[in-house]
Parts: sequence; structure tokens; C-alpha cells
Amino acid sequence: MEEIIKEKTSADHLLYVSLKYTKTCDVILNLIARWKSLIERSFDRIIEKRIEEEKIPNIPKSPKQRIEFIKKYFKKFDAIQDIIPLYIFFKQIPDLNKTRSGEFRKNVNLKIIEPNKTTDINMELLTGYSQKIEKFVTEIKKIISL
Repeated sequence: MEEIIKEKTSADHLLYVSLKYTKTCDVILNLIARWKSLIERSFDRIIEKRIEEEKIPNIPKSPKQRIEFIKKYFKKFDAIQDIIPLYIFFKQIPDLNKTRSGEFRKNVNLKIIEPNKTTDINMELLTGYSQKIEKFVTEIKKIISL
């Protein structure tokens, strides 16, 4: 749990300090990478916890299997179910086309171009993501402390 908290603290610093003062898309990309890492560590930890409790048979090998495992064994946890699509999106970002606009200005924007849609990642959207991740971390704390 300590590693998850460190990742969250680092991500919060990127969002509320680094991005506030630098206003670059590189900081946004670093923040997303940090959140992705936090989610992966959390998934690994809750799977390990459930294996220790003998509620889950084994550790899934591939990331895709891990996501299916999480969907199956943690259905009743809404915060975890809400974070899965966001995690999948975060994993895809390095491979997608990106355009930058408004860097070094108040309205910094990273446009992610997916095959079916375009997502504008700005401060407002990042704040929403941060709230989802906050709920997710709270849920993870509850699961680990059970």
C-alpha cells in the first residue's frame, strides 16, 4: 500500500504543482503514466490479497487477463469498475497520435486522436480523472485492510 500512496502523492504533485507552473503536454503525459502505474500496482496488490485469502485461484499472466480477472472478481466495487476503462485508455495513449495546443498558457491541451474519436485532455478533464482515482485508491485501501 505504501508504494501506491507514493505513486498517488507523486501524481498529485504533477497535477497540482508541476502542471500549474509549467503548463506543458509532457507533464500531462507523465501524469497519465504515473496514474497508469498506480492503477497497475493497485490491481496487482488486490489480486495478491485475494490469492492470500484463497478467494482467487491464481495470478493472471497477461495484462488483458488481469483486467478480465478484476472485472470478474471485483464486480461489486464500483470505483474499481469505473477505473478499468480509464486504465485501458491510459495504456493506449503512448501508441496513439497526439497533438499539443496552448502549451505554456492557461488552456494547455493534449488532443489524443483515437480511431473512432478524439479526446481533449485539459485541466478540467484531468481534475475529473483525479477524482476518479481518489475514489479508486480509497476503495483499494478498504480492500487491502479487510
